[in-house]
Amino acid sequence: MGKWRYGVILDAGSSGTRVHIYRWLNNSKARQGASPQELKSLPKITTKQDWTKKIHPGISTFAGKPEEVGPDYLDELLQHALDIVPETAVKDTPVFLLATAGMRLLSDADRSQILSQTCSFFRANSKFLLPDCDVHIQVIPGETEGLYGWIAANYLLGSFDSPEDHAHGKNHHTYGFLDMGGASAQIAFVPNSTEVEKHANDLKLMRLRNVDGSSQEYQIFVTSWLEFGVREARRRYIEALQESVSFPEVTEIPEPCLPNGLRTTIDGQPLPDETNSGSYLLGTGRFDECIRQTYPLLDKDAPCADEPCLLHGVHAPAIDFDVNHFIGISEYWHTTHEIFEMGYKDKAYDFNTYQHRVDAFCSQEWAAIEQGLSEERWGSKVNREKAFEVCFKASWLINVLHSGIGIPRVGIEETESSSHNGTKEVLQHGKDKGYVHPFQAVNKIDSTEVSWTLGKVVLYASSQVPAIEEDALPVGIGSNEPGIPPDFQYPSVELVPGPGPLVEESDSWHESLFGGESPRRIPGVLLFLLIVIIVLFFLCGRNRRLRMYHRLRTLFKRGDSSRSRRRLLGPKLPFIGRSSAAYERVLEDGGPDFELSGVDTDSDDDVQNRSTYSPSQSKRHSLKGSTTGLSSQAPPFKFELGNISSTSIGLGIAPSNALDRQGLVIRTESREHLVPTATTGSRSRTVSPTRSYRKSPMLRPVSDE
Repeated sequence: MGKWRYGVILDAGSSGTRVHIYRWLNNSKARQGASPQELKSLPKITTKQDWTKKIHPGISTFAGKPEEVGPDYLDELLQHALDIVPETAVKDTPVFLLATAGMRLLSDADRSQILSQTCSFFRANSKFLLPDCDVHIQVIPGETEGLYGWIAANYLLGSFDSPEDHAHGKNHHTYGFLDMGGASAQIAFVPNSTEVEKHANDLKLMRLRNVDGSSQEYQIFVTSWLEFGVREARRRYIEALQESVSFPEVTEIPEPCLPNGLRTTIDGQPLPDETNSGSYLLGTGRFDECIRQTYPLLDKDAPCADEPCLLHGVHAPAIDFDVNHFIGISEYWHTTHEIFEMGYKDKAYDFNTYQHRVDAFCSQEWAAIEQGLSEERWGSKVNREKAFEVCFKASWLINVLHSGIGIPRVGIEETESSSHNGTKEVLQHGKDKGYVHPFQAVNKIDSTEVSWTLGKVVLYASSQVPAIEEDALPVGIGSNEPGIPPDFQYPSVELVPGPGPLVEESDSWHESLFGGESPRRIPGVLLFLLIVIIVLFFLCGRNRRLRMYHRLRTLFKRGDSSRSRRRLLGPKLPFIGRSSAAYERVLEDGGPDFELSGVDTDSDDDVQNRSTYSPSQSKRHSLKGSTTGLSSQAPPFKFELGNISSTSIGLGIAPSNALDRQGLVIRTESREHLVPTATTGSRSRTVSPTRSYRKSPMLRPVSDE
């Protein structure tokens, strides 16, 4: 594995799917030459602008046609990722497709079919690391999306690695996180210490790991509101607007959240002319009325079982805006900056200036706005659709931020209604009142887009760092309880303990053996090599082991007693030595005849031709199965028998006494091991025990030694 690790995250949102590719150093490389500050920091994640690609529409539109989601939709994003990630790193690069609110609105059957087709397509068309589809390809809860976003925002702002530079008072150094998409909205923040103790059961515990293996832990409150994104809020608003019409025959419905004079269908499509066969919306450009009519969508009157509550009766710890400073992304950025250009000049959110600019824009005649679009007065990214949606979105954001969450309306009393941006003035006044940057919309921090996908990668990358202690708790998210709670979410299935993948990074064994920082590196290498040698020894086969044994004996017996070497090696290593005692006992005592099935016999002439034994001839014979004749007149010899006991099949002996033997033959493991004998003209045929005087290939006279 190279020094770089990669991660591919697909954000399958309600309006489109975007692939994000991230990169970081593997832990071994990250530690080399790192300063003490860097060792106490989280892994450094990097990305590039062209590593991100987005397609439309949302993946949820493939409900009813899931077989098309791969080739007709995801293939473009998959090929983009394969173009970025080096080929050698693909197999070690995890791929995640995490769907959000758009998929949450589908039925269980539709969701399951789309996710199943997605997993099959990824596995069939790439070699990205995808060990478990249920973990890597899933619809994540809104709370998880909010927690990932909270990680991303604080990671980019530096509050994890340099808490002393972000001290907000009361021992608090992190930022709150706000996100709003098309279908849902999320909030995540760390309450002050008093609220943490009071609402411990309402919090989530998040654990991260630094480069040196030490941990960071945070207790976070997070919640999500489904149908509170801008698209779903707009749908609920139009339904309420239609119900407010007293007479069903009325076709023209006044709409204060549309620019004056703009006519659209109920579902928001512009009407090109006066002809219309059904109900339609007519914009009146009354932004103050728009705010009043969108306020009920917050559902602030819903019963609150546990005070305090935010939106829709959802309980939350009290937000201390002295220390809780919020970062808003997605629609909080696009709606406040794309048309009103606050991203280029302002450093903080100024409620009064923003509301005045929205009011001035939405009260214009639609014809004047169209003229401004053609002149690109609000930039090339602003089109007709964004222009007539921005008034509703702005009113909804203002209500959510200030009436729902309760963010202070900084500057509303101190600055006059003008186009002047009073950011600097209101921030100074905010400091006097104890409010410092209560809310700021952002898109990028240090040239990196703030996306919850980054938070997912930070969590995954830190989980790949080996813990500094053996009993350290794992990286992940769970209930605010000691140890590992039942609902603990691991960053990847590879990290789940118990049966299945072990909690280790894929190259941890390599780093443990060969990594420079491991104190057990040399013993580990030696142990590893010893295991390899033992395994290869037993795999090489009995004959090869026997040859190796004899070669070692030849080396050992030079200049020493062969008998002592045999006593040293033979009896103690029965799987390679010779068991002479068993055979000598048979020779001396006699025993039953042993039959060797399926063995050919030599002719009597061949036996007679080979009836004379010479020691020099025996030494030339192969151990693989050559035979040597043994004369009945020869002096008695002691023989050794290797790897065969007295009851083994394949041992044929019909002796009358130790001096009168008819012969011995050993059946080898295969017929290919039988080779011609040293006698000229003889055939390579196995000898019958009842007719041969040749000795077994496994026998050697002691006198030869």
